[in-house]
Amino acid sequence: MYEYDYVIVGAGSAGCVLAARLSQDPAVNVCLIEAGPADTAENIHVPVAFGRLFRTQFDWDYSTHEEGELHRRRVYLPRGRVLGGTSSINTMVYIRGNRADFDGWGQPGWGYDDLLPYFKRSEDNERGESEYHATGGPLAVSEGRSNNPMSAAFVEAATQAGYPTNDDFNGATQDGFGLFQVNQRDGRRCSSATAFLHPALDRPNLTVQTDVHVHRVLIENGRAVGVVGNWLDELRTIRATREVIVCAGAYNSPQLLMRSGVGPAAQLTALGIPVAADNPLVGQNLQDHLLVPLVFTHSQPISLIAAGQPEHIQQFIEDGRGPMTANGPEAGGFVRTHDALPAPDVEFLAAPVMFIDSGLGMPTAHALSYGPSMLTPASRGQVGLASDDPTAKPWISHNYFSDPADLDVAVEATRIGLHIARQKALGAYTEGWFRTPASDSDRDVREFVRSYAHSIFHPAGTCAIGAVVDPELRVTGVDALRVVDASVMPTIIRGNPNAATIAIAEKAADLISGAVARQPRAVAAAH
Repeated sequence: MYEYDYVIVGAGSAGCVLAARLSQDPAVNVCLIEAGPADTAENIHVPVAFGRLFRTQFDWDYSTHEEGELHRRRVYLPRGRVLGGTSSINTMVYIRGNRADFDGWGQPGWGYDDLLPYFKRSEDNERGESEYHATGGPLAVSEGRSNNPMSAAFVEAATQAGYPTNDDFNGATQDGFGLFQVNQRDGRRCSSATAFLHPALDRPNLTVQTDVHVHRVLIENGRAVGVVGNWLDELRTIRATREVIVCAGAYNSPQLLMRSGVGPAAQLTALGIPVAADNPLVGQNLQDHLLVPLVFTHSQPISLIAAGQPEHIQQFIEDGRGPMTANGPEAGGFVRTHDALPAPDVEFLAAPVMFIDSGLGMPTAHALSYGPSMLTPASRGQVGLASDDPTAKPWISHNYFSDPADLDVAVEATRIGLHIARQKALGAYTEGWFRTPASDSDRDVREFVRSYAHSIFHPAGTCAIGAVVDPELRVTGVDALRVVDASVMPTIIRGNPNAATIAIAEKAADLISGAVARQPRAVAAAH
């Protein structure tokens, strides 16, 4: 048996932050557990290769149940299964979200002004310090180094279509179009493992165990006291004298809670799982961003198909620049489909490559791919248990477009995308309308959206503050158990969630260590 002060389950964006921050105190022992392997594979660190990590040993390789409003398609849902979690396989876009997101949560201590210091504490922005940015933190925030001309042309086309430019989506305003900053250092991926975990690995009070699949949290007399996991077909018990902290993500965190007896009692009882805390909201409130991909082919030999040419490889090795540093969506923008909205409800993502079949399809021609991602979905899904077998994948239903208003937004946003495509700046890159609606008619656009929309891989909300955890991220009904990851977001943020997840973990580290004032349990649980 192994024993530590803190046991952290999941070495993703949040888990790596917590392991690094909590182990700064030499008086505590921290164990970080990851189901996948170490992040040593070269493709993890070469930005343009992120798609080659899908459906490999580094990916949980999930899919939804049949989505009724998407013609009963099963939607691919990649999740990182490696040190760094999904930050080791994502597109590295650095977006914090909108002030309205955090203020809209309505939870004490979680407003935008509360979280901005944590965003800045993590950040090492090559633009330097400002009201909104900082330097010297572990997480590199850099300008893209691919500089594909299609990305600049997309931004120019958006301005020709009547939209403003924006050189900082994480500054005073989110609206407008521009080039994304990325989590890269010297042209290579800067994951949460690279930024936070690796510099802490030589600490004697930090233990990292890879290739351990945690089956359940041990709960004794209403208190979490450790976990049971499988390592090389051997069941291991790892005990925690202070806390168990679940950082397994929006799919795996609720799954692990339910396997441990925390969740809807009727479902758990039906599977023969003893109920430790009856909470029907565990696994509910699942949210995601759907992307509607528009793909245009052309004859310009500058797409990322050519990234692997010898001269580009040499450029990457020598200078950390060029197509090998491409993160996929190099450019994008935020728009409001209606002027009365308080903040953007759509994010555009543009990549200088043919992006089809959720990134699983092989590019066959030079192309530009871009499209709208719906940021504020009204539809809600759920995560459940498919079996009492701890190795079974979770049952996931996003219920995309179950609220008809979401489809209306997607149709309007797709029309905005088509309007941008017709601008002069994109003329050379939109010769062939490879994957686009048959016409601008309402019927054709709706059919296109339902046929081709897919996840852009941003799940959140399944262990939400105020429903499953309190404002200190403590699980209601169980002592010494917290959840820290994107699942605690009451509503999904407007943008790519990695930066916000890191900020949540930064704040959680202070809550756990006592660096911020603590709330009495009874008060916190009442919210």
